[in-house]
Amino acid sequence: MPNFKNARLSEDIKREISGLICERIKDPRVKFGLVSVVRTELSGDNSHCKVYISHLDGMEASKNAVKGLESASWMIRKEISNKLHLKKCPELKFIADNSIEHSAEIAKMLEDMDIRDDEEADGEEEE
Repeated sequence: MPNFKNARLSEDIKREISGLICERIKDPRVKFGLVSVVRTELSGDNSHCKVYISHLDGMEASKNAVKGLESASWMIRKEISNKLHLKKCPELKFIADNSIEHSAEIAKMLEDMDIRDDEEADGEEEE
């Protein structure tokens, strides 16, 4: 179970990677606004970090974004180490995730339900 310091460092790494996606990474597979860092999991000894990446366009786009981030991982590690003042930056493992696509599907289903409920309520009022 991660302690407070580990959890804080994990969130700091997540924030820094998100910022780098916005500002520094120019790979066309990693498009700002479409790619999101969902969560990070830091090992107990801070030597490895799993970074879950999701893309708005689905799982295949997430896998392509992961490839783009893996090619820039040396730069990401260097920036994280400099900004967070780490002696040893954890090894980053990027993992594709489809949680944004999944949440968009759920939101669409909820919107469809609201529209049907409104239509049914309008039909009952007219009678």
